Amino acid sequence: MSKTACLPAPGEKAPEISLPDGNGKTVTLSALRGKPVVVYFYPKDDTPGCTVEAKGFEALGAGFARAGAEVLGVSPDSPASHCKFQKKYGLGFTLLSDERHEAAEAYGVWVEKSMYGKTYMGIQRATFLVDAAGNIARVWPKVKPEGHADEVLEAVRGL
Repeated sequence: MSKTACLPAPGEKAPEISLPDGNGKTVTLSALRGKPVVVYFYPKDDTPGCTVEAKGFEALGAGFARAGAEVLGVSPDSPASHCKFQKKYGLGFTLLSDERHEAAEAYGVWVEKSMYGKTYMGIQRATFLVDAAGNIARVWPKVKPEGHADEVLEAVRGL
């Protein structure tokens, strides 16, 4: 995979997701058709930025529910890791395990990254708002965790 990602654009059909949640139950994006779905990709459970982002979505959970939206967090962590992360922070939304990074690749967020002079493949933090018809409504390609959930909820309300 190259250093640059090709993300699905607004108006395009959202790539299908079929991944296990923290309990090992398979969740598919197509089964959620008929309501807006927030799909946010994050690098790793229980790390500082990822925890801030997850807690932001949790804090606004009632707002997403009132808007009829489902929130799905996706990372390469195992279902067991997700379960532990959800329990630790009381996260009431679904976390999906993309251990083979198939969804991350389909959404263009499995990219080459660099830290301390080393390059490696990992998740580019990004969020996709999928409308009730299963199309990409909005894309946030490079997310800063603080305040991000507020911006996403505002967009969901605008659908």
